[in-house]
Amino acid sequence: MHVKAPGRATQASPARPEHPVRPRPTTSLWRSRTAQGLAYAAPTAVFVAVFFLLPLLLVGQMSLSDWPLLAGDRGGNAPENYTDVTDSPLFWPAIRFTLLYTVLVTVVLLGLALLLALLVQESRPAAGFFRTVYFLPGAVGLASASLLFWGLYSPTTGPLSRILESLGLVDDPVSFLGSPTSALLSTVFLVVWKFAGFYMLILLVGLQRIPHEVYEAARTDGASRGQIFRSITLPLLRPSLALSLLLCVTGSLLAFDQFFILTKGGPDNSTVTIVQLIYREAFQRLDLGTAAALSIIVLGALLLLNVLQFRGLRRADES
Repeated sequence: MHVKAPGRATQASPARPEHPVRPRPTTSLWRSRTAQGLAYAAPTAVFVAVFFLLPLLLVGQMSLSDWPLLAGDRGGNAPENYTDVTDSPLFWPAIRFTLLYTVLVTVVLLGLALLLALLVQESRPAAGFFRTVYFLPGAVGLASASLLFWGLYSPTTGPLSRILESLGLVDDPVSFLGSPTSALLSTVFLVVWKFAGFYMLILLVGLQRIPHEVYEAARTDGASRGQIFRSITLPLLRPSLALSLLLCVTGSLLAFDQFFILTKGGPDNSTVTIVQLIYREAFQRLDLGTAAALSIIVLGALLLLNVLQFRGLRRADES
């Protein structure tokens, strides 16, 4: 056994660095990682190119060309398609109706969704049951829901009119889609029924992310429920509200299925949306060029609106 001699100084071992320096990746390793990243991103890039960029370029070409549906491209005619859009007698009424519908749906839908989210926020008995019930209409397709409500609204075979007559509230069958106002309100009711649970889920996630300690501190300071809602819930719920607002406004501006199935744009073209006008130009008037020009205008308006929304939300967050 080796015994260390007394009084002899031990040789100091070299100090190790606290943070060892990692060797820089070699060129082959860097190329391998780059190739892996490109391989992961390639399917998404191909999907976006095939189903978004190429159709967008084709629509742009159509909007600058004389392009009948059954005859193909007859050559450029810019900017005739864009001027023909504004000459349509339905263009400005469709814009006004689409904006009115968007405002009405956004206010009613998000207000009801927030109320439902607040009702099922706490872990109470049967809270999970009510969350499921509120969300169930969102699982139904919009076209299927529109067909369902078309049957319910029918003045001859629908049950709603018969129920009102049996209760003595009306004397004659009710035509829920017979006037511009009733057609608009009936469609809004359908959309709210279908999407309230979806937006409730988005807002519920935002509510559950708010720390309970914040509420407890506010209650300790004597804040009322209204003060807590205005000063704590709404400010901390802003990201979820912003997402819901963006989705709701965009979806309302692009409304088509519900009006196409329920009202066909009637009565007297009073419920024609901007997307319905695109459909009419393309498949009824057989003019793809004008329909494409209108599509480009709608796309530009949506991009501008989204940019303004993001800027407004960013300024609100900074303030």
